Amino acid sequence: MIRRLFIPLLALGLAGPAIAENEEFRVGYVRVMDDAQVMLAYEAGLYAKHGLDAELIEFSSGTDLIKGIVGGQLDIGVLGFSNAFTWAGRGADLRIVGGAQRGYHALLAHDDAGIDEVADLAGKDLASQKQGSTADIVLKGVTLAEAGLSDDDLNIMGVAPSVAVQSLAGGRVDAAFLFEPYASIAKLQAPVTEIYEIGEVWPFPCMVVITAEETLEERREVLWAALDAQREAIEMLESDPEEAAGYITSYFVKEDVIETRDQGEIASEKVIADAIATNDFSAVLTEADIERMKELAGIMHEQGILEQADFDVDALLDLSWQKEREL
Repeated sequence: MIRRLFIPLLALGLAGPAIAENEEFRVGYVRVMDDAQVMLAYEAGLYAKHGLDAELIEFSSGTDLIKGIVGGQLDIGVLGFSNAFTWAGRGADLRIVGGAQRGYHALLAHDDAGIDEVADLAGKDLASQKQGSTADIVLKGVTLAEAGLSDDDLNIMGVAPSVAVQSLAGGRVDAAFLFEPYASIAKLQAPVTEIYEIGEVWPFPCMVVITAEETLEERREVLWAALDAQREAIEMLESDPEEAAGYITSYFVKEDVIETRDQGEIASEKVIADAIATNDFSAVLTEADIERMKELAGIMHEQGILEQADFDVDALLDLSWQKEREL
């Protein structure tokens, strides 16, 4: 596999203070495009460049991952911020220290299902993610709500994304709410049409970097080194999806090609590069991002996930890394 030369912006003198070489560091992630910067930082040697002996620990969902942070088995995790809200509401000392990815979730409808807009989901079967996940909260609290639907108006099944793709292709569900690269793969393998993508109509910071308050206090410079590495990875994802795909395609597709429904074989790296390009990665959290997080805290309260009507989002934020880096 040929890799093109990538010169990160931090190589121009913007990196933070040096830390001891080979600092052990444990990163939790979920095997979705939203967490691509974690995989890329590892595979491209960016964690190592910043002095970290990183160990990537995979979880099946953000709900499981957050338990690793709360229990002290992880230094950081990249996951949906709603998980931090839920656990902080129960008294866990957590901090959101950086951004990762702004929400991409496409609503794909089977071509035979008679679904042309979100409102047409009434009475249909929809494959989505686990109940209580960030995607589930947004699906019910934003996507369906804006179409005048509640979750009682349709049958929502929480399944793995690969199962959702197979179910769409086999006509066992009418639609699916999918993140990348599974949305791109579904479009190639199933007779589906994208009728909605939340990032286009309601952008929000789906994935963030979360750590424990104790870890932040004890390993601040090490955490900052990890954020520097992930920022470099995000720069590559944003500027050169093809280069990034060369490093991370195997996380999603084991074969060199993907069999499509009507286009023959397509190189897996191209599919993953195209999926990367659909996403909006950002290492920082903006004021607009924070306002969206506060909106979603209110939605979580309405859904009965958060007890506190006045949940303090600001108390969870420690954005000193991006302030120190003048981002």
